[in-house]
Amino acid sequence: MLIRRVAKIRDGWYDTLMRTIEEIENAIRCLSAEDLSAFRSWFAEFDGDQWDRQIEEDVKAGRLDELAEQALRDLREGRCTDL
Repeated sequence: MLIRRVAKIRDGWYDTLMRTIEEIENAIRCLSAEDLSAFRSWFAEFDGDQWDRQIEEDVKAGRLDELAEQALRDLREGRCTDL
């Protein structure tokens, strides 16, 4: 995983890549409270989008068909309760 990081150093911008989880963790630890809050919001949305994509791929590939069939069978046979 590569994350591009741009930092202001003296008179110009320095572009570097974070290549390891440890580098990413350390960068997150250095965030201000305001930036950490913004990162949390961004990551929650990013993570949700990734989850949605994975579920969509699993549905298209038929990986959830057996679970759906079992759930419908349980419903027909009265093994479900209303919430």
